[in-house]
Amino acid sequence: MRHGVVQDKLWLPGLRKLRRLRESDFFGRLLSVRGEFGYWVFDGSTVPAQRPSWNYRAEDGGGIVLDMFPHWRYVLDHLFGAVRAVCCVDATHLSRRRDEQGRPYECTAEDAAYAMFELEGGVTATINASWCVRVRRDDLLTLQVDGVAGSAVAGLRRCWIQPAGATPRPVWNPDIDQPVRFFETWIEVPDQETYDNAFKAQWEEFLRHVAGGTPFPWNLLEGAKGVQLAELALASWRERRWVDVPPLGAEASQ
Repeated sequence: MRHGVVQDKLWLPGLRKLRRLRESDFFGRLLSVRGEFGYWVFDGSTVPAQRPSWNYRAEDGGGIVLDMFPHWRYVLDHLFGAVRAVCCVDATHLSRRRDEQGRPYECTAEDAAYAMFELEGGVTATINASWCVRVRRDDLLTLQVDGVAGSAVAGLRRCWIQPAGATPRPVWNPDIDQPVRFFETWIEVPDQETYDNAFKAQWEEFLRHVAGGTPFPWNLLEGAKGVQLAELALASWRERRWVDVPPLGAEASQ
């Protein structure tokens, strides 16, 4: 039986550039990953909300953890190292919103989640996700990857790098304006290939798998790992502690 799950973020241009940097050992020893995701979702009282109302009702399957943590799982696993543990703090910052018909309703699901992850190899990852944040960064999702030999910051489509040899040497002095223009010290990674729609690119990989038997690692077990991480992140918040992420499937028997 041929089966698979959607893990489209791996085919986004920005993340594909990160993968190439890792494959070329640009970072050297990897230290940490910092992710920022989200934007301001209007509550519907004066400006129409740009997300469906069920996203904010737990009884309808809503919540940013169940929505986004399956994505964080495959991004972290495939680009930086397998997730071994999670610690998460959730919040419902806006308690009331208006639905598609303008009717007020109580928000019963979290609209923000602030998480830390322990990855294989001693890498630390942090990802903040919120539908109650105003954006002052390059994209709705940005990932900063720091290594001994260099760092990179990627959005959905663009990516910037700073090798160790070109890293500025700032000095802490709050009595003067900061003389370093930090954004200007990064180099943008050029488009070295043509990037197609991420969903389409993965569909083509799956069709090649079905027709020709080529490898396709993004199977139902990978989907289960994403749900597992979301459930463990919610448990971490309820129990206010770090939670280990145990192996699933064939990994558990090794």
